[in-house]
Amino acid sequence: MPAAVEPIALSPEFAKARAQFLAFLRIECGLARNSLDAYARDLRDLFADLHEAGRTAFAQVTPRDLVMHLTRLKNDRGMESSSVIRHLATTRVFCRWLMSTGLITDNPADHLDRPTRWKKLPGVLSPRQMKQLVEAPTKLVPAEDPKTPPLHLRDRAMLELMYACGLRASEVADLSLKNLHPTLGIITVTGKGNKQRLVPVGKPAQIAIERYLADCRPRLITGTAKSDKPKPDRSEGRLLLSKTGRPLERVAVWQLVKKNAALAGLRHVHPHMLRHSFATHLLSGGADLRVVQDLLGHADISTTQIYTHVDASRLKSVHSKFHPRP
Repeated sequence: MPAAVEPIALSPEFAKARAQFLAFLRIECGLARNSLDAYARDLRDLFADLHEAGRTAFAQVTPRDLVMHLTRLKNDRGMESSSVIRHLATTRVFCRWLMSTGLITDNPADHLDRPTRWKKLPGVLSPRQMKQLVEAPTKLVPAEDPKTPPLHLRDRAMLELMYACGLRASEVADLSLKNLHPTLGIITVTGKGNKQRLVPVGKPAQIAIERYLADCRPRLITGTAKSDKPKPDRSEGRLLLSKTGRPLERVAVWQLVKKNAALAGLRHVHPHMLRHSFATHLLSGGADLRVVQDLLGHADISTTQIYTHVDASRLKSVHSKFHPRP
């Protein structure tokens, strides 16, 4: 991983602009917490390089300063091209905001060219591998103990939901009980930019959720099966809870996916791979691209189109079936 940038003492102008810009993104643009955190990290890196270059006011910043910043991210800190492009996008948005607020009169980011990036095909799991993954929690079923909540039920429900609905790690962690609509067989998901979407839940995931809600979640809240002195409810209404009864964090979702992938004998598995697999398997089965776009919550269909390039076996079967000279 790239080395972390040490905190710096920002000039008054930089510090004030940073706070105002992040408030603008949160209030005016309605960005989600994770997006705000990403912008804050990108600005930290930018300001660190501007500080090293001796810049204390935005009027002093030149296009060369920004080019040198992006070059350092790539060469000195070893960032992937996709991360550098995200930093570039942050810099452009920030500079446009500086222009709109009158803090600068000439936009130095206008002179930056966006580098060409080859789209990297996402890694996906086969249906057999997905079955191994969602069944992995059953390998750690503990002996019956009234004081030990069956966490394998929570892990199974989490994995089933992520695959059945194509959820991001943050989306499954943020799910509340009120987001479940069992009678209709759907859930309400809040994605990037606080945009909501309705996603159907398959039967295996519904069964896993019902078992978790019946046999695990109540015990995570109280701490025991039948407690004479119930503990205060610290769940905040969230669906998935930690063993302490608090909402499951996004980082914990990553850890649980990796742990269960190891139990299933799978390597290099991360939460977003379940989302990739969800989309790929739907398209392989003949789903409409627009429908998959809505299920994933993509604003632009070009983001969804990458999944059409993943399944080579489907391409071969379609070619063999329809080409006049297969």
